[in-house]
Amino acid sequence: MKVLTTTTTIAAAAVTSLLLAACAWSPMTAPTMAAKEIAVPPAIKAADNEKLAFIWSAIGTQNYECKANANAVMAWAFVAPEAILYADKANIGSHGAGPYWAALDGSKIVGTVKARADAPSNKDIPWLILTTQSTGSAGKLAKVRSIQRVNTVGGVAASTGCTTAADAGKQSKVAYTADYAYYVAQ
Repeated sequence: MKVLTTTTTIAAAAVTSLLLAACAWSPMTAPTMAAKEIAVPPAIKAADNEKLAFIWSAIGTQNYECKANANAVMAWAFVAPEAILYADKANIGSHGAGPYWAALDGSKIVGTVKARADAPSNKDIPWLILTTQSTGSAGKLAKVRSIQRVNTVGGVAASTGCTTAADAGKQSKVAYTADYAYYVAQ
């Protein structure tokens, strides 16, 4: 009988968490968000010359790797998001490393974090505002200039499982949900 390694256990826990999150929040049960302003901290407010175009919800994982930090202490380091984007309860695209947001219509943008604010709960990843650049074809995302990540649930790196050099290279996928508000020029 094969003994499960810590990495396998963490991966199994991540999959279980993602499945539980999917059951609790799925495109069939998620509320449809109207394109209206979301109350956000001033640090992540959109520019005055931008207006909210639409909001898509996401469900997926925040992915981490165990490695030594600048102080030679083992810690979970963020690698990339991995999520499906939803609009009106339908899969509309994906979100991944870069970070990028890609719509099924072929449009795609990449983002750079401009500012962050703590989520209301320390169990949730921070809220962000990112500037964007179009890298895909014409479509829904082509004219987006910035994105806010808000209403986050989960996604924070584990506090265990990454303490010794033997843990180096372990992967952890932590379930999260968020709303992404897309802004265009006024």
